[in-house]
Order: sequence, then C-alpha cells, then structure tokens
Amino acid sequence: MSSYKQPVSVLVIIYTPALDILLLERAAHPGFWQSVTGSREGNEQLVDTARREVGEETGIDTNLYQLDDWQITNTFEIFAEWRHRYAPSVTHNDEHVFGLQVPYRLDITPAPGEHRDWTWMPWQTAAERCFSWSNRDAILMLPARIST
Repeated sequence: MSSYKQPVSVLVIIYTPALDILLLERAAHPGFWQSVTGSREGNEQLVDTARREVGEETGIDTNLYQLDDWQITNTFEIFAEWRHRYAPSVTHNDEHVFGLQVPYRLDITPAPGEHRDWTWMPWQTAAERCFSWSNRDAILMLPARIST
C-alpha cells in the first residue's frame, strides 16, 4: 500500500438554514480559512470520505443530518508545498463537493493538529475569507442550491 495521499478529495460546506457557514483555520497556516476538506483513503466511497472528514475535523455526526453530493468536481493544481504528500508524478487533485445542512450553529471539536480555530459566519463573509477558489465558489453557489 502506498504512503502517498490520493489526488482525490472532498470539500464539505457545512451550513445552517440561515446560510451561516462553518470555517476552520488551518493550524499550519494561520489565516488560511476553509471548509472541511480531506483526501479519500483506500477504496472508500466519496460520501464515506466526506462523512469521515467531517467527523474527524469537527466531531459532527453526519448521520444526524442530510449530507448532499453536489455532483461538482473541481480539478486544481496542488500547491508546491503540499506536493510531497503525493506520488512524484502527481500535480493535480480532483475535489468533490458536498453540502451538510445542520439546524443551527453547532459547537464543534476541531482536530487540534489540523485546525487552530473555527467560526460560523454569514455566507458572503465566509466566501471572502476562504483562501481556496473552489471553496469560495462552492459557498457562493449555496443560496441558489437551497432555493431550488
């Protein structure tokens, strides 16, 4: 089994009916705010990757809420500083977007080695705060997605 990460990941937008978004600040990169993200492990289904990552990064039990596969895949170049985690020939990652609606701003338990802080904020502010274009774009899609 390879020790390299798979270039297949999930992005999970966690939000309330009022469109408040949960953002996490990366421990290794203060000021880098994002939604839940993570790489697929083994042959797990992407929905299982999303469930695992939400649990690991927030402590939220996704079985209590509706987790939706948005059927959106973003392909992006892996930042040079993180490329060592992947096989030498890997330069791009395929990220699959999910949404998780929770009833209100839940208190979470962030993964201490991975995140240094967390906050809930209105969707427009959250989109502006994200360092990742794919995370920003997914948040900006949210009002249209839930109005249908």
